[in-house]
Amino acid sequence: MTGLSRDDLRAAVGAGMISEAQAASLVALSDARRGAREHMTGLDEPFELFKGFNEVFIVVGLSILFMGWLGLTGLSLFEISGIGYIATMVYAALAGGAVILLARYFTLTRRMVAPSIALAIFFGISSAQFGMGLSWMMRGELPLTLTLAAGTSTVLLCVYYGFFRVPFSMALIALGVFATCFGIIALGGTLPEDPRDLFLLSAEGPFAVLTMVLGLFGLFVALRFDMSDPHRITRRSASGFWLHVIAAPAIVNTVALTLFDAGTIAAQFALLIFVILMALFAITIDRRSFLVSGVGYIVALAFTVMEGAAFLSILMFGLVLVVLGAQWEVIRRAIMNMLPNFPGKTRLPPWDMLTPEETTS
Repeated sequence: MTGLSRDDLRAAVGAGMISEAQAASLVALSDARRGAREHMTGLDEPFELFKGFNEVFIVVGLSILFMGWLGLTGLSLFEISGIGYIATMVYAALAGGAVILLARYFTLTRRMVAPSIALAIFFGISSAQFGMGLSWMMRGELPLTLTLAAGTSTVLLCVYYGFFRVPFSMALIALGVFATCFGIIALGGTLPEDPRDLFLLSAEGPFAVLTMVLGLFGLFVALRFDMSDPHRITRRSASGFWLHVIAAPAIVNTVALTLFDAGTIAAQFALLIFVILMALFAITIDRRSFLVSGVGYIVALAFTVMEGAAFLSILMFGLVLVVLGAQWEVIRRAIMNMLPNFPGKTRLPPWDMLTPEETTS
C-alpha cells in the first residue's frame, strides 16, 4: 500500500476533509518516524506565482475586466471623476462583491494561484475606493481621505484573508498597516519635510522609528506563521513568506539609509556587520526571502544615495548571496548544530537532513 503524498493532503484540505493544522500534524509525524525531511520533494522555500500559462491568461482577462469596470463607472486607480460619494461607495461595493464571487470560484474551487493574487489586489483597490467615499461623505481633506482609504482597505482585506486564505493578502495587509499608521501620524500635524526623513533615524519626527517598529512587528507575525508550519506544506507558511518580503525592507531601510547618510568608512563597515547578522538570522529561520528582500533593498538604496564608494559593498553582497545560495543547507546545518537550544528552536524547519548532492553520492 502506497503512502499519502503531500498533494493528497493538500487535496484533502481543499475538500474540507481535514484542516490545515491536521495536515501539518500528519506530515510532522511522518517525518519524525522516517527521518526529518527524508521524503520531502525539495529543500527550498515553497514559492509559486502561477501553475501554468492558463492562469496568466485568466489574470489578463480579469485585469481587463476590472479596468473596464473602473472606466465605465468613472473610477480610476488614482482619482475619481466627480461621481459623488454615494455612487463611489456603491460602485466600490459592487466591485468588491463581484471579486468575492470570482474568488469563490478561482480561489476556493479551482485553487488557482495567480488569479487569487490578482483578485486580492482588486479587492484591496475596491475597498480603498469605498474608504475614499466614506471620507468624502464626512467632507474630509486629502490626508484623511488617504488614511481612511488605507484603513478601510486593511480591515476588509483582513476579512478577505479570513475567508479565502490567499497568502499574498498578507503583503497587502502589511502595506495597508504601514500606510494607515503613517496617515494617522500625518493627521496629527507631523509631516516630513523631506521624503528621506521617513527613514533617517537622525531626522526629526517619528516616521523612521515607526517604520522599524512596524517591520519588527511584521517579522514577529511572520515567525508565528512559520513556527505553526515548520514543514511548510500549508498556506500559513506561504503567508509568512509574503510578510518576510515586506518586513525585511521596513527593518533594514532605516538602518541602511542612516548608515549611508553618515558617509564614513566606519558606517559602511557597520552596515556590512548588520548584513552578516541579518544573513545569520535568515539562515536560522530558513528564510531566503527575508535576506533577498532586505539585501535587495539595501542595494537599491546604495544606487540611489551613494556614489562609486558603495559598489565595493554591493560586490560583496552579491558574492555572499551566491555562496549562500549554493551551500544554504550545508551552512544552515552547521550553524544550527552549533547553536545552543533556545525557545522555539525545535519549531523551526528541520536542519538535520541531507542535501540532494549528498543523497545521490
